[in-house]
Amino acid sequence: MQLTHENSPFELNYSLNCKGTLVDLSTPKVMGILNLTPDSFFDGGRYQEEDRLLKQAEKLLEDGADFLDLGAFSSRPGAKLITESEEAERLIPALKALVKHFPKVLFSIDTYRSSIAKKAVEEGACMINDISGGKFDEQMFATISDLKVPYVMMHIQGKPENMQDKPTYDNVVKELFIYFKSQLDRLHALGVQDVIVDPGFGFGKTLAHNYQILKNMRHFQQLKVPILAGLSRKGMIQKVIQADAQHALNGTTAANVLALLNGANILRVHDAKEAKEAIQIVDYYQKH
Repeated sequence: MQLTHENSPFELNYSLNCKGTLVDLSTPKVMGILNLTPDSFFDGGRYQEEDRLLKQAEKLLEDGADFLDLGAFSSRPGAKLITESEEAERLIPALKALVKHFPKVLFSIDTYRSSIAKKAVEEGACMINDISGGKFDEQMFATISDLKVPYVMMHIQGKPENMQDKPTYDNVVKELFIYFKSQLDRLHALGVQDVIVDPGFGFGKTLAHNYQILKNMRHFQQLKVPILAGLSRKGMIQKVIQADAQHALNGTTAANVLALLNGANILRVHDAKEAKEAIQIVDYYQKH
């Protein structure tokens, strides 16, 4: 397979239909992270109480987040998969409270379970973000087709508990491209059009793999779907700048700029203000 390389990261314009709200991606958007888990790598346990959750949601929105992405399970390296009932108990009450306080906000749900996806959309969510790309639940693709909501399809090698046990690829960019093409064909056959691909930085990749993907991410534009980059405060940044997650914001901004220059349409972040500013700088740079 020959992978070609294009020059302009913003030359492909997309829009998403989020339950009747049309989101224009001609300028990249920010997806703010809201973790409902006690054990996420950066902000675990911070937003399990409703008032703190609502305050953080408000801050992300004020700082420029276009979507809020709720996750009720940790997918950090080594994390154990929790039960469906535990995920629902964490997620659904929080989503209900958020939808009540912010009825016009676009909520994405970070889940790999089709049953959770269905419940969440019924409660007001408008997008599903699946770390497994449909591999952990064979009903997910059919469910997305029925729900008619945008779907973020991530790549992962292995599962969170073992994904960093010596991940191996012959050609990581080519293998991700083939994977996405195959899964997109399945989704398109089910009538699903609003799909976003996420290379899954840190999900079954070495440090070198992550930067090879980042450098060559524009190849995925050939799939003719938007690209999401989730780099925020991850190990691939911490290891290079020799800092922990708490001190990885500046490194995250640098990585986000590289992602934007290489075709990212959505940045998934803990810090919306800095991501929005990175988008503004790159957008101006591209247009002048």
